[in-house]
Amino acid sequence: MSRKKKFDNRIKADNDGLRFATPEVVASYRAKRLKCQTIADISCGIGGQTIFFAKECEKVYAIEIDQEKIDFARKNCERYGLENVEFICGDALSEEVLEQVPKIDILFSDPARPPLEDKRLITSLKPGIPEVLSAYEEKTNNFAFEAPPQMTPDRIPFDCEKEYLSLNGQLNRLNLYFGDIKTCDRSAVSLPSEARIDSNSPASEIITTEHIGEFACEPEPSVIKAELLPELAGSIMENTGSEVKLFNIDQKRILLTSESPLNHPIAKTSYEIIQISKLDTALINKQLRKEDIGTVILRAGTDPARYWEMRNEIEKGLTGSGTAHLFARDGTAIICKIIG
Repeated sequence: MSRKKKFDNRIKADNDGLRFATPEVVASYRAKRLKCQTIADISCGIGGQTIFFAKECEKVYAIEIDQEKIDFARKNCERYGLENVEFICGDALSEEVLEQVPKIDILFSDPARPPLEDKRLITSLKPGIPEVLSAYEEKTNNFAFEAPPQMTPDRIPFDCEKEYLSLNGQLNRLNLYFGDIKTCDRSAVSLPSEARIDSNSPASEIITTEHIGEFACEPEPSVIKAELLPELAGSIMENTGSEVKLFNIDQKRILLTSESPLNHPIAKTSYEIIQISKLDTALINKQLRKEDIGTVILRAGTDPARYWEMRNEIEKGLTGSGTAHLFARDGTAIICKIIG
């Protein structure tokens, strides 16, 4: 599924509604995670998440302050043939709305946030998390909130599970779970596979190395953001029996490396290292002529301004069918092939 795909042609909305709609694979995963008998969906927008809640739950209360959006949400649920949604237009924290919501199993809130912030703040969410917890405390003790995934766990001052989602290798969502639906402190999920690791998993101390091994992998960004690299390394070591070390490419990018293959369900990409050489395009081209390589993808550590110039120089005359990935670090080229 394309990362840009939202929903099929049955869903209708204005441009902003479609722009901010939850991707289908995310909405489906979250609905399965929150499956229950009764759920309230605060700030339901055009109903992207509501549709999937309605597929998994017996009853959904969809709440939205914008009448136009809730009209779209109603029509979209009708297009999916869903009849178990009750729509409530109004301020979710108002007495008028609260009176229309009975006791429920779970409350989900996707609060509004500023389009741009120098630094994402939990206090910028509207309605605010403390206000929602207080307003609905007599309705349920199980709450789920969507929050900006750029926030690190230490910036979330609540007793909740912080679940980071990656979608097709890109950081996509942060879910906060309170009450009985909290299962740990931090978790990371890779979509669409739904592979998961969390802070309850056995962790292993990771040693940083200056020498990359025969194999490497890129961790999912959700794992990095959830600060679960020790747990991922521990899981890999348990599966392979080989030591896993940390290899820094630059300030933003890392690889885990080992002398054994690092295939793991929540590794973004696993590689076999085929060459390590000086970062010299002519030399790399000469060496790759010996391999079945026709395409070279330049990755971290290369100059973006020279991307296509370098790539054309490296690929000149290559006739193989394979694809190599090149990471550059301190003047050294690390050339890999994807495995798994």
